[in-house]
Amino acid sequence: MTKPTPDFSFETAAHARGFLRVAGVDEVGRGPLAGPVTAAAVVLDPTNIPAGLNDSKTLTAKRRDALYDIIIASADISVAHATVDEIDELNILRASHLAMERAVSGLTTPPDHVLIDGNMTPRGLTLSAETIVKGDARSLSISAASIIAKITRDRIMVDLAQQFPGYGWETNAGYPSKSHRLALQNLGVTPHHRRSFKPVHNILYQDKYISD
Repeated sequence: MTKPTPDFSFETAAHARGFLRVAGVDEVGRGPLAGPVTAAAVVLDPTNIPAGLNDSKTLTAKRRDALYDIIIASADISVAHATVDEIDELNILRASHLAMERAVSGLTTPPDHVLIDGNMTPRGLTLSAETIVKGDARSLSISAASIIAKITRDRIMVDLAQQFPGYGWETNAGYPSKSHRLALQNLGVTPHHRRSFKPVHNILYQDKYISD
C-alpha cells in the first residue's frame, strides 16, 4: 500500500469557500524530556509551491535542510515556542497549543483560515480553523510547517547541547533515548529538562528523597 503524499486539496477547498490566505500549522517536540515545544505556521504561495514537500519525519536530514531554505524563501512563515516552564506549568498539550497560537499570530498578515495537524483546535485560536489528522502527510501547507518546526527545534537543541554536553541533544533532540536517560541518571537534571515529565520528575524526587 503506497503512503499518501500531501497535496493542496484542503487549501484549494478553503480557497473555494472564500478563504484567501490559508496557513498550515504543526508543532514538534511533545515527546522530549528537554527543550521547548516549537510550532510553525506557513502560508504557501499557490503559484510557487516547493517540490517534494512531505511529513518532516519521512524526509532525510539533507532533504529537510534543502526544503527548509526553499520554504523560507518562497512562503510566509512564523515560528514560535512554549518554554520548559510553560510546559511544566500548563501541561504539554496546552503548551503545544500555545506555541501554535503564537505561530499563527506571528504571521505578517493574519490568515483567513488555518489547517491544523491533529484533532484539536487550540482554544486560543479565534480564526476559522479545521483540524486534519495526520495532516503533515496530507496537506502541503502542514508538511511545510512540520519541516520548519522540526529544523528550528533541532537547531535549538544542537545549541543547547554545546552548553550542556553529555546528554546527546545534538542527536536525540531531547527525546528519551537510552543514552539521554543514562545521562540524566549520571549528570542530573538541567534547567532545560521538563520537570513534569516522569523520568525527570522521578530523578528529582529520588535526589530529594536521598538528601532528606
